[in-house]
Amino acid sequence: MSQYSSSTICALATAPGIGAIAIIRLSGEEAITICNKVFSGTDISKVDSHTAHFGTIRDEDKIIDEVLVTVFKDKKSFTGENAIEISTHGSPYIQQQVLQLLIKNGAKSAGPGEFTLRAFLNGKLDLSQAEAVADVIAANSETSHELAMNQMRGGFSNEIQKLRELLINFASLIELELDFGEEDVEFANRDDLKALVIKLNSALSILINSFDYGNVIKTGVPVAIIGEPNVGKSTLLNALLNEDRAIVSDIAGTTRDVIEDEMVIRGISFRFIDTAGIRETTDSIETLGIEKTFKKIDQASVVLLLVDASQISKEDLVEDIQKIEERIEGKNKRLIVVANKVDNTKDQEGILKTFTGIKNVVFISAKLNDNIKAIEEKLFEYVQSGAANNDVIVTNTRHYEALTKSNEALLKVLEGLDNNITGDFLAMDIRQALYHLGEITGDITTDDLLDNIFSKFCIGK
Repeated sequence: MSQYSSSTICALATAPGIGAIAIIRLSGEEAITICNKVFSGTDISKVDSHTAHFGTIRDEDKIIDEVLVTVFKDKKSFTGENAIEISTHGSPYIQQQVLQLLIKNGAKSAGPGEFTLRAFLNGKLDLSQAEAVADVIAANSETSHELAMNQMRGGFSNEIQKLRELLINFASLIELELDFGEEDVEFANRDDLKALVIKLNSALSILINSFDYGNVIKTGVPVAIIGEPNVGKSTLLNALLNEDRAIVSDIAGTTRDVIEDEMVIRGISFRFIDTAGIRETTDSIETLGIEKTFKKIDQASVVLLLVDASQISKEDLVEDIQKIEERIEGKNKRLIVVANKVDNTKDQEGILKTFTGIKNVVFISAKLNDNIKAIEEKLFEYVQSGAANNDVIVTNTRHYEALTKSNEALLKVLEGLDNNITGDFLAMDIRQALYHLGEITGDITTDDLLDNIFSKFCIGK
C-alpha cells in the first residue's frame, strides 16, 4: 500500500456551495498539530477526544471565521487516525480560505474517497462496508437506505466471513494432506467436504440470486410505458406521478421522444419511461421514437403495455403482447397489460370478452385517475417477488461477480470430488473460491482494485 500517502489530508465534508454551515475534515498524524496552528481559543492537543470547542480560525492576525472544532484522538475516529472536524459558516469563500490555510500549514488535499480508504486500511471497515458508505450517501429511498445501512453495519460481511471460515477449515486439512503426499494420508473426509461444498453452493446461490432484487432497489426499477399512439400513455404517466409531466393531446404520435421521471412506492424507487408508440409509421421523426421504444423495452425491468380497452380488438391485443413477449423472452422482466379508457364505453361485457385469457391485466381510467393504485400494487409485487425473503441482499455488481466466480470454483470442487481427483487439484479450486470471497471483504486486495473503488467516491468522504 506504499502508493497511499500517510500525510495529513483535508477536504470539505459537506456539499459544496452556500449553506448554513460547512464541515471541513482533517485526518492524519499531524491533524491536531496543524489545527492548533490556525485555531485560537483552546489548545486542542490537551483536550479529551470526542469534545467540541468554540474559537476562531486565524491566518496570523486575520480572523477568517468563528468555528466549532470537534476533536477525535487516539485512532477513535472514522478513519482510525487523529481527526478534526471544523464547522464553519457556509460561505464558499470561508470554506476555501480555511482549506487553503490548512494546506499552507502542512495538510494536503484529500482525493476522492480517501477518508473512507484510510478507514479500510486502518481496519475500521472491511471493503464491503467501505463501499456501503457510498451507497448510504446515494440512497434515494427507504429500502435502498436500509440495505446500505445493513451492509455498512457488517450484515453482508458477516455472512461472507462465516462462509469463508467454513471453507478455510477444510482447505487447511487439504493443504496438510499435500505436506504428507508421500504417505497417502487423508485428513479431510471427502464426504464431509462434499456436504460442506453443497451447503456453501446453496448459500452462495441464494446471495447471487438476490442481486437482481438488490440492484433494482439500489438503482430504481425502470418501467417502460408503451402502446399505440393516443391510448393515454402520457396521461397514465401524469396520473402515476400526480403531475403534468408529459404533453397530453388527442393527436396520434404526440410523444415523439422518451420522457422519464420517478416516484417511490413503499420505499422503492420506480423510474417511469413514457415512449413513442410501436405502430408502423412513415413519419421519420416518429420512427426514431419507435426505435427508442424498443431500446427502452430492453432496458426496462417492467413493461406496461397500455391499450385502449374501448377500441382494441382481441387479435391486435394478442399481436401486441406477442411482439413484446418475444422481446423479453428469457429475461428477468415482467409484462403488465393495462386496459385504459374503460370509462369510454358502455359495452363492459365486450371489454371483458376481449381480455378473457389475458394474464396480468389491470383495468383503469387514466383520465379519471381510476384504479391507478392497482398498477402500483402490481409494480410492488414484481419487486417483492425477487426478494425471496433474504436477510442479506447483494446490491453491488463487484460483489455479485466475486460470488459468481467463487461459486463456479466450488462447482469444480464438487466435480472433482465426484471424479476422485487428487487433493492438489481440489486445493487449487478451493483456493480460487476463497480468493474471490476474500475480494469482497478486502482480505485480498490489489492497488488497482482499491483505486477503482474509491475513485468513485466524492471528495471529503
